[in-house]
Amino acid sequence: MSVGAAVRRVRTYGGQFLLLAVLTLVVTLLVSGVPRLVNRLAEQGLRAQLTSEPAARRDISYTSGVLTTPSTLSVMGSARGQFEAMAEKMPPPVRSAVAERWYSVDAAPSRVVGPDLEARNLLVNLGLRAMPGVREAGTLVEGTWPNETYFPDRPTEVALDADVARKLNLRAGSQLQIGKPANTGITDGAPVVVVGLFRPADRADGIWDGLPSLLRVIEPLLDGEPLIAVGVVAEVTIDKRAAAGWPVRSDWRYRLGIDRIDARQLDQLIDGLQQLQRDANPELTLTQGVDVPLRAFAAEVNAARTLLAVISAGVLATLAGLVVLAAILAARRRRAEFALLRARGGAATAGARRSLAESLLVVPIAAVLGWWLGTLFPGAPDPTAPYAIVATVLVTLALPLATLTVPAGGAARSDLIRVRPSARRLTVEVFLLLLAGLATVLLRRRGLTLGEVDPFLVSVPVLFTIAAAVLALRAYPWPLLLVSRLAARTRGSVTFLGTARAGRSAVAAPLVVVVLAIGTAAFCAVVAAGVDASRDRAAEQTVPADALIRGERFAPDTIDELGRLPGVRAATGVLNEPADRLATDAIGTDARIGQASVLLVDVPGLVTVTRESGVDLPVSPALRTARAEPGPLPAIVSPAVAADLARVGLDGSAFVSVQGERYEFRVADTAESFPLLSADTSRFVILPWQALPARNTTPVPTSVLVAGDRLDAEVLRQAGDQGQLRYQETGAVTGRERPSGVTVATRADVRRELGDGGANGVLAFGFVAGAVGGTVLGLLAIAFTVLAGARARGQVLSRLRTLGLSRRQWRGLLLVELAPLVAVSVLTGALVGAVLPLLLNPVLGLSAFTSGVPVRVAFEPGLVAAVLALGAVALGFAVAVEALNNRRLRLGEVLRLGEES
Repeated sequence: MSVGAAVRRVRTYGGQFLLLAVLTLVVTLLVSGVPRLVNRLAEQGLRAQLTSEPAARRDISYTSGVLTTPSTLSVMGSARGQFEAMAEKMPPPVRSAVAERWYSVDAAPSRVVGPDLEARNLLVNLGLRAMPGVREAGTLVEGTWPNETYFPDRPTEVALDADVARKLNLRAGSQLQIGKPANTGITDGAPVVVVGLFRPADRADGIWDGLPSLLRVIEPLLDGEPLIAVGVVAEVTIDKRAAAGWPVRSDWRYRLGIDRIDARQLDQLIDGLQQLQRDANPELTLTQGVDVPLRAFAAEVNAARTLLAVISAGVLATLAGLVVLAAILAARRRRAEFALLRARGGAATAGARRSLAESLLVVPIAAVLGWWLGTLFPGAPDPTAPYAIVATVLVTLALPLATLTVPAGGAARSDLIRVRPSARRLTVEVFLLLLAGLATVLLRRRGLTLGEVDPFLVSVPVLFTIAAAVLALRAYPWPLLLVSRLAARTRGSVTFLGTARAGRSAVAAPLVVVVLAIGTAAFCAVVAAGVDASRDRAAEQTVPADALIRGERFAPDTIDELGRLPGVRAATGVLNEPADRLATDAIGTDARIGQASVLLVDVPGLVTVTRESGVDLPVSPALRTARAEPGPLPAIVSPAVAADLARVGLDGSAFVSVQGERYEFRVADTAESFPLLSADTSRFVILPWQALPARNTTPVPTSVLVAGDRLDAEVLRQAGDQGQLRYQETGAVTGRERPSGVTVATRADVRRELGDGGANGVLAFGFVAGAVGGTVLGLLAIAFTVLAGARARGQVLSRLRTLGLSRRQWRGLLLVELAPLVAVSVLTGALVGAVLPLLLNPVLGLSAFTSGVPVRVAFEPGLVAAVLALGAVALGFAVAVEALNNRRLRLGEVLRLGEES
């Protein structure tokens, strides 16, 4: 077997080897390039999510306690030493992610007085901060920076932010006295002079994020309390003040860089943050919140990667099936060559060795080219080279193995299949069905680790799909034989011949490949529709109206005021007590069953608002029919609360406190969840507002639901703030503390946030790639299926054309023969794609993309239309392939040359 002879054979059968090379290239391209794209999309999603968070959210902060003991040591030197030591002790994943770090030492705010402050009657507490790097991050606009040389008899020099100084009526040269507050001013006063004013070179620089802030004045919460400001002093000043007994506090901050967090190493980084908390010095206070967004993103990425593993398994299995079909077709076309080789004394493996030599000239080159093209995709690589090598070896061996399966004898009728299979084949198929069913059950019971390529997970969908294809293969000839018998009694031969041939055609392997491809595409479409619908439900769960205004407490007339705003059709109030302990009696005896969230809803108003907003909100009849009457209020409670109340015998009468008043309720019904409550709230009590008994005080809403068109969030915010202010000023008990501003959330914004950012790019890529790839590969598999029986159909059509079959009848015969195969494969694939999500949904973890709301995969009417359209396209494609192939073979020559031409 010379290389030259193998090259000549490859050139002679160039079309067959070109097809095998293209399939190999696609396989290695996917193995090499898709992980890079996924990593790129995950990285972009992580960057977007972290960028949307406040920069200070990425800080790991250590704060020491207040030190008041005089010390001869340098507090700045001690802080600097701890600063370096704590960085070195961080776990490697955390330490490598730190991009910026700062430390500072603060003297506790003390009262300051001076002529400039008294001119505006300002009450001010001033803190002093020494922080390395502040001079480089700020620009002086007046005066100088505090002198680093300490002079005992000189006042403490301080520099202030220019905006802070203007608000406090201070300037460079302002003379102050700092000390302990007293009725007549201060005691133990020390002189302070403002030597300079500065502005930050970049307000976004993390050095300014220390608390309290250097760049703003902290407003008092209550009347009569002082303003709080912080000024910059020299390091030596803090050392001397600490030695003199001033209370000081050290702060160390380490900020994780967005570009230093690897989306592929999130689990290691999260584990490092946990270890950091476990090993924290008990004398220091550790504060960090970056693990919250990282955990949320990691959950999304892991769910997306798990789903991608299922989709990739379907696509790669389809490609493997196409490779097998291409190898079988190539071997069948060369049956005479291999038979002649055997007749001339060649060994049984001579044909396989020849095919192996030819494959070695084509497949490895195509694999290397595909791998190289995959490396051009953006993104960090994954260690997938072993998978590409294995795939290359298997594709290389496909043609030699197919050669061994080709009968060495003469021509045989390969277009017939018995309705009753052999005992051996029946045993294999039954075993396959049992294995697929058992694997599915075990997967649901065992679960899986999200984010990992679980061989069990990727094999179950393929096994299930093959089992469904086997069932379809065994079932579809029977109705066709019945139709063929009925057609035999009618006039015309087209229907009879077409159904008879369709019922006897041997399409086992091609049909399995088509079902795999279409099933993958349908699976992606069904899961995508389920996630989209679940996001809609999650948005309705969060905001069951067009807009939700959250605040502290609103005046009762706020709802009427909102109803008069332009575009508002309806509004209703809701009262939410996030955590309340249930009681056994009206005096508040603790029931000792834990806390529960209490939600007070005006059911008629809620129904009106949800109806006007287009939200389908089922409300329990127990709440709808509730009226003010003697006895306990009917309540909807969570199963956990219902079980606890039943356990202590309080399900018929228990008490809950709402804004200082205690109400008696009974369990009327249970519900797993309720709108306005987060998906992870497992303990709640829902009470009907319209059925509350009269009391000394009337509850007021803490949130307002609004229904309307083209709502202006800023107008709603202003109306909500005014409602809170009216409650504060006109309530029975007025408070001096100013209420926090309200927040306005629209359902459209909540829905948009669920679909944007995070790892949604990875999920969308998986859905699109799976649907498009499955459809294209399905059409290609149908073409292989048509070509597999093209030779036999060409002979039959040649004979029938000789007997007088018209061109129109010939096209009709093609349609009748190919329609059952296409319909069975497409419908079986669509059915598998619709059933697989129901089986796999519990273990995919897709609720990470729906704010914790469980993803429900249900029948989608649009799937029927899509399947019909795909079936029509597939049938047209199959007929076109058959027509082109017949034109190339020229039916007259097929008839003259015989079956093995």
